[in-house]
Amino acid sequence: MNTPPSPSGAEHTDRSPVRLGALVPLTRPGWVEAGRHLLAGLDLAVGEVNDAGGIDGRPLELVVRDTAADPERAAAAVDELAHLGVAAVAGEYHSVVARAAAARADALGVPFLCSSAVLDALTEEPTEWVARLAPAQSHGWRIYADFLLRTGRSRIAVVTQPSVYWASGTRVLRDHLAARGGTVLELDATLTPEALCDALADHGATALLLLVGHPEPAVPIVRAVRGDRRLAEILLGAPAGQPEFAEWAAALGDDGAGIPFLRYLPERLGPLGERVGKELRERLGEAPSFVAFEGWDTVAVLAGLLRSHGTDRAALAGSWPRVAVEGTRGPIRFSRTPGISVWQWAWTPIHVVDRDPAEPDRFRILHAG
Repeated sequence: MNTPPSPSGAEHTDRSPVRLGALVPLTRPGWVEAGRHLLAGLDLAVGEVNDAGGIDGRPLELVVRDTAADPERAAAAVDELAHLGVAAVAGEYHSVVARAAAARADALGVPFLCSSAVLDALTEEPTEWVARLAPAQSHGWRIYADFLLRTGRSRIAVVTQPSVYWASGTRVLRDHLAARGGTVLELDATLTPEALCDALADHGATALLLLVGHPEPAVPIVRAVRGDRRLAEILLGAPAGQPEFAEWAAALGDDGAGIPFLRYLPERLGPLGERVGKELRERLGEAPSFVAFEGWDTVAVLAGLLRSHGTDRAALAGSWPRVAVEGTRGPIRFSRTPGISVWQWAWTPIHVVDRDPAEPDRFRILHAG
């Protein structure tokens, strides 16, 4: 791209595009399917903004960078996008990657609206530059823990890989369950599936939560547990949402059903959500995940801010508390939430759902947050 840098985001000709940076995992080891859904939502909303006249007659342009689930790559992308003169940065799915992007955006003074990542500590210190649509992990995962207790599961095992995100989730579960008589046993994902099954049987666990990547090692673990008669009564769970995507069902078939996960959608979409959902389905060739709706809502928020406050970065960042936008999943407003360092939508609708074993393409709501 040959556009001259515009560090303030304010220098432009009358008809030059208003640029938004977009961080999306589009290649492995990033979760490519999640990235595809996120980008579909972002891109659809940008097209609709432009069909409606753009930003004061200027077209909105999405400048996409693939993070590939790499924090360093994401931070470098924020540097590049800032140099290209974007008014703001949006997107990202992986929490650890979003944390690196948020830190860099904060340091450079670039507004960053995080679409999907949930890690509570998105920045080390409170910042005015970053806002988030997805619910904080501590909020969503407590709801999931309540679901486990309501279904009579209190001896919980988690199989986990080294990651700030998984460690944070385990801590949320342990703290919430321990206060209510529950226990959490951590099992290392380097165990063979057979050894993992032996440990579950020995411990008498009533649920195993998959705090691991997909497809490896999640798929072989699910197959091993499903195939072990000793574990017929154990609940498999995936609070991070792996079963949301068609790739999960394709890899596991019937074994992938009946595994509860967190989903950030209302029980029923309103007229806007229904319309956007139909458009997303046509683009994706499959049912849109909640991540696709997060993408659309991200652009809706930023377009509203740009129309009201122009492209000056400081003005945009100062306007998070004045956001009032109708999103696909309800009215969006940002506030300061105790323990959360960024401006937060508190809260998007949250449900615990699973794929119906009798009809794996259909989702059942099991618990409302």
